[in-house]
Formats: sequence, C-alpha cells, structure tokens
Amino acid sequence: MAPVIVPVQTSIDFPPSTTVVVIGGGIIGLTAALTLAERGIPVVVLEKGRIGAEQSSRNLGWIRKTGRDKHDLPLSVESDRLWSEMPQRLGADVGYSQAGIMYVARTEAEMAGHETWIKSVGGRSLDSRLLSPANIAELVPGGSGKWVGGIFTPSDGRAEPQFASSAIARAAMAKGAVIVENCAVRTLEMSAGRVSGVMTERGEIRCEQVLLAGGMWSRRFLGNHGVSLPTLPLVASVFRTAPMQGPTDIAVGASDFSFRKRHDGGYTITQRGALYAPLVLDHLLIGYRYLPTLRAQWNNVRLSFGRDFVNDLSLARRWTAGARSPFERVRTMDPPVNEGLNAEALRNLSKAWPVFNSVEVKQSWAGMIDVTPDSLPVISPVARIPGLTLASGFSGHGFGTSPAAGQLAADLVTGSAPIVDPTPYRLERL
Repeated sequence: MAPVIVPVQTSIDFPPSTTVVVIGGGIIGLTAALTLAERGIPVVVLEKGRIGAEQSSRNLGWIRKTGRDKHDLPLSVESDRLWSEMPQRLGADVGYSQAGIMYVARTEAEMAGHETWIKSVGGRSLDSRLLSPANIAELVPGGSGKWVGGIFTPSDGRAEPQFASSAIARAAMAKGAVIVENCAVRTLEMSAGRVSGVMTERGEIRCEQVLLAGGMWSRRFLGNHGVSLPTLPLVASVFRTAPMQGPTDIAVGASDFSFRKRHDGGYTITQRGALYAPLVLDHLLIGYRYLPTLRAQWNNVRLSFGRDFVNDLSLARRWTAGARSPFERVRTMDPPVNEGLNAEALRNLSKAWPVFNSVEVKQSWAGMIDVTPDSLPVISPVARIPGLTLASGFSGHGFGTSPAAGQLAADLVTGSAPIVDPTPYRLERL
C-alpha cells in the first residue's frame, strides 16, 4: 500500500509554450521549479502520474551529512541550510526537525569506517563526533545492544516525505509555476540542433530548456534519444508504527536496521543492511559497472529473478512521439513490499531497543531507487542534446539533498552561478 500523500490541486490547463519544461514531478523537479519560479522564469512541470508519488514520498525522510561522500558533502551542507529555511520559504510545515542522526557500530571494522570518515572531512567545520558506548546509552536510553561506539551529527535532521513535495508544489504554483499531472512526456522536440520543446501525450509544449528529473525513468527516456545513463534499480521496503513512546528523537542507523521519529509520534523503520535487487535487462547490459560495489556489499544483496524481469522486458526502449510511451503504461511504480525484510528490521531493532517489541505496525510500503555506479547523482547538462539538463540517479539520497540539488539544476538550466561546484555530478564521469 502506497503512503498517503497530501493532495495538491494542480493545473488543468495545458500551456502551448514556456521557457523551461521540467520532466518529473518528484521532489528534485519540484525544488528546481520552485527556484525557477522564484527567479521569475516561466516553468512547467509535467508529471506522468501524481506529484511525489514514487521515490519522493517513499523514502526515510533523513537529511544527513553523516557518512556522505566527500564530493557530495557541499551539496548536503547547503541542503541542510535550505531545509531549515523551508517553513518560511513555503509558508507551510514540511515536518522539518534538526534532531540529529546517529550511526551505531557493532564491530571494530564498522567503527573504523566512521573514524576514517571523520578524518576525511576534518576541515569542513561539521559538528559530527564519535561516540562511546556510554554516549550512545545516554543519547538513546533503554537499549540492550552491544555497541563498540558510533558517530553522531546533531545538525542532521529529518522531514516528512508524505507532505514535503506537496508543500513545495503549492509554493511553486503560488509563485507562477504550472504543474500538470497525468501528462507523460514522450520525446524531446529538436530544432537547429537543440531542444525546442517536448511532445507529450496531450500534444507539444514549446520551450527553450528542458530539465529531466525523472528518477528511475530517466535512463529509459534518455535511451530513446541515444544517451546512456547508467542506473540500476533497488527496492527499499519500509514500515511505520503507531504513535509510541520511543527512545529518542534522533534518527538511528545500525548495520541491519534504522529508525526515525515521525511528526505523528510513530517511527519509520527499515532493514538498512539489505539491498533488494529485482533483476531486469539492465543488469545484463550494464551490471559489470557495479562489480566493485557488488563485491563489497555481496552479503547484503538479495537478488530476485522473476516477474520484474518480464515486466521490464514488456516496456519499450524505443518509441516515437506518436506512440504510447512506457510512462503512460506505468503511471506510478509501486513495487511489492518485502515483508520478510521488514520483519527482520523489527526483530533486529527490538533486540537493540526492546521498547519496539510491542509496536503496532500501521502501514508498510516499498519504493524503487535508481543507483549509479558510484552512488553519486548526475546533475549536469547533456552535451549530446543542447538545451537538456539532467538531475537523476540520486541513489537513495535525493530527498535529503533535494533543496540544493534542485537549485543546482536550476542554476545549470539558466546559466547562473552554481550553488556548489557541479563537477562531481557531471554526466561524462560515467
């Protein structure tokens, strides 16, 4: 069962032209559209289904700097700042709370990883600090887990995926953006060697620039235009509890579970140590590019070969502007929940903090994640298609970094000074 998203009344009009078209109404596309609208730039967001209905509403809601790749850290720092400004910027509550994020380590090897990360970011003025077992017991009381230590960043935070995208969409529309739901973009239109518009299932919209923020669908869209974006799908299963008296407001992750407090008083929980990978054709086509990661994570990978492979084969990889696209066949990707992984997560968590033994599970859901070979997103112009900018491949980090990632995408679209150095995110690196 998909999480319930706060509904938004989007546009029923279909504009014939605009300056920028954003393909994809997830949180990345919406934050980019908000930024563009605030700058007075006409923008239309086209979403094949409902805004925020896929990855953007199904994630954990973590906003973290802890453990980030050093190349990704500036984007995370800027996102922290922008998340803290969201209530004033949007005039709405997104559930933001700077409650901190903690990782606990069971082994010396896990702890060494945290120590190495702390050293690698030593000059960046972060408030991250290493923890002793006594520190963990003080910050998250009532535990029975055997930890050798941990890491804690008090300035990390959380927000609510089920209503953040909706609040951003409403603010973007109030500032002039147009958002059209249930309208799939089939192809790009080209004139004089550059983008001049998009062809949708409802007809053409002329524009000067296109931002592709299609999440897991971006690879298929680009492939139809002869551009390769290497991403593979992973599925994360998640559940939420009824309101309860939990051990802490801090979000906590271990090797085999994670949890965080929700705005409604419950907790969102997942099996952090299991990567569920439904095998599809792309695993055969580009899977070799992931071999280093696969070797390192082999014990955590749960492979599945079955209906997902058949379903993927049934979706076209080449189509014309006049043909029904894959995006019209699948309006919302709603993968089945792996209840076994959710049960594992609850067992593991309950052993560590017994207060979770008696929780009432209110809802579970799953979401598809698009992962690049280096787990960094692509926020970059597409050199082979002038006028097209890409913001996809966030590898499970898109929600937390969305304010700065969306702004960076808007900066690149408009040629403005970028909020952070975009070099780590260029498409050509892949």
